[in-house]
Amino acid sequence: MDVLYYLAPLAGLVSLIFAGFFARSVLKEGTGSKEMQAISAAIQEGAMAYLNRQYKTIAVVAIILAVLIYALLPDGDKIAIGFLVGAISSAIAGYIGMNVSVRANVRTAHAASSGLQKAMHVAFRGGAVTGLAVVGLALLGTSGFYILYGDVDLVVGFGFGASLISLFARVGGGIFTKAADVGADLVGKIEAGIPEDDPRNAAVIADNVGDNVGDCAGMGADLFETYVVTVLASMLLGSIIIDKYPNAILYPLLLGASAIIASVISVFFVKIGSDGKIMKALYKGVAGSAIISLVFFYFITDSLMNDMRIYLAAVVGIVIMVLMVVITEYYTSTKFRPVKIIAEASKTGAGTNVISGLAIGFESTALPVITIVLGILASYFVVGGMADPEVGLYGIAVAAAAMLSTTGMIVALDSYGPITDNAGGIAEMAGMPSSVRKVTDALDAVGNTTKAVTKGYAIGSAALGALALFADYKHKVSPVGASLNLSLDQPVVLVGLFIGGLLPFLFTAVTMQAVGKAAIKIVDEVRRQFREIPGIMEGTAKPEYGKCVDIVTAAAIREMAIPGFLAIVVPLAVGLLLGPSALGGLLIGLIVAGLLLALTMDNGGGAWDNAKKYIEDGNYGGKGSDAHKAAIVGDTVGDPFKDTSGPALNALIKVVNMIAILFSTLFIGKGLL
Repeated sequence: MDVLYYLAPLAGLVSLIFAGFFARSVLKEGTGSKEMQAISAAIQEGAMAYLNRQYKTIAVVAIILAVLIYALLPDGDKIAIGFLVGAISSAIAGYIGMNVSVRANVRTAHAASSGLQKAMHVAFRGGAVTGLAVVGLALLGTSGFYILYGDVDLVVGFGFGASLISLFARVGGGIFTKAADVGADLVGKIEAGIPEDDPRNAAVIADNVGDNVGDCAGMGADLFETYVVTVLASMLLGSIIIDKYPNAILYPLLLGASAIIASVISVFFVKIGSDGKIMKALYKGVAGSAIISLVFFYFITDSLMNDMRIYLAAVVGIVIMVLMVVITEYYTSTKFRPVKIIAEASKTGAGTNVISGLAIGFESTALPVITIVLGILASYFVVGGMADPEVGLYGIAVAAAAMLSTTGMIVALDSYGPITDNAGGIAEMAGMPSSVRKVTDALDAVGNTTKAVTKGYAIGSAALGALALFADYKHKVSPVGASLNLSLDQPVVLVGLFIGGLLPFLFTAVTMQAVGKAAIKIVDEVRRQFREIPGIMEGTAKPEYGKCVDIVTAAAIREMAIPGFLAIVVPLAVGLLLGPSALGGLLIGLIVAGLLLALTMDNGGGAWDNAKKYIEDGNYGGKGSDAHKAAIVGDTVGDPFKDTSGPALNALIKVVNMIAILFSTLFIGKGLL
């Protein structure tokens, strides 16, 4: 094994070391008053209790699948071990991020007493812990198993383990956070007329817990899986062209290794300038990681590939990343037209708000899809795909791997969001001065945009990564010397397309219903407490926060079973009953429909959320106005869109593709044609 392969796990270890360094620096900060510490402790307890129950439930499914992998597949023992380690690594990434974020929140709130710069420093360093832990564990595991086994096909188990955890973490965390959020808003803001994060609202602790399990642990597991699967896809395609490019498997690993160093360096770029613009400070980190990565990529390509066209494919990936970030911010930031249109529509009621939000969500699919399409074409043709289609597909995979190389910085942006959101909640519940809340509100307003940007980045990378995975699936099930026939003249291919197109909609229906049912229970519980516990509204009695946490915890654990069942059973059933051509059609339908639906929900939900924030900033009557109440209703629709169903579709696409690749040998010779 070439000694250069060891640079990848070494970079993973460096990333984990810096994650530990930033965690230590955050935890050294002050935690404020006893009341602030008590509120933070309640959030910590709820978050860790939920995560423990979630992972215990998933562990049962993982063990069953590991046994099946061991029994059914060639080299099943090695693949099963990789599968279990992938699942455990993803869970560890979630635990690390959760542990730091639920401690960084109170420290950010306390730091806000010293001003915006200090609070920003603490919040972003807290987010950076999750980002660096995610990419460190991902690269360490992927490269480590390849070094151990020496066969990239055996590393697929590690990717599938990561995908499984990601799906359940996204679905379960999304149901938890949005059921609590929707219930808290509907009763607290609309019926009781009390502010967000008001301690009189019984659902307020569950809401703050949900921010962490959904946007920190959930997104951490999501991008851990996306990173692993995308790098793995490029390695798999690299193994096909290794006779032309001897370092084609090593190359994506070193792209990831160098980008980790770039992300570590760029964390130190994130500082608020004299203009006080928070988003600009965060984007310094993104820009720094992208530019430094491109410099590293140039020298790596020159040394390893002897073909600088491959470097151009990596450049395309970075450009796609930048464009996806810019487009998502345009559709979800209060500064631009889409959010303002929804806010203005709120003046005439909830109905027009919902209509405008849906329209903006549908509209927001165009620019990202055009960007992805142009990126696919550019990365395919720039490496000479017309002359050599296999090299062209590798170019697409390299673009996806380059796009994902900055994951450490992007996850840091995302995890910054729940930390600042929780900091604002703690400041409100602890009765801190308005000057502190002003700082946390400014940080939180940007956090809404960073969370939306991360989701756009994730689904864009999922589309490129899934295309690379699909290409590898075709290679594995194609007859010797031929290509898999996916002509629409074959009825089974058309059937597969329809099933694949249906799956995201069915999956979305189940997850949206789950949020709705749990939210109803939260609404009933908060109403009951207002009604039956005298003194809550006067502030002389304390709500029973634990009841709401228990409700959403039980709902999330229970309701995540059916979506997980759909993701695992449907592709297996289609492959075994209808054959590899039908499953190929399913993958195509899933990628197209899943991408479009996820973009609609992620961007539409983010726009709804910030339209509410735009009104709360004093526009169209401000807080308590009819427009504000209408915007809250729209936000309750957008919440499960952007934080439950939309992001989970990203995981669904990858899980189904990984199942198709992992069990491909079982499908050959099966089915109608």
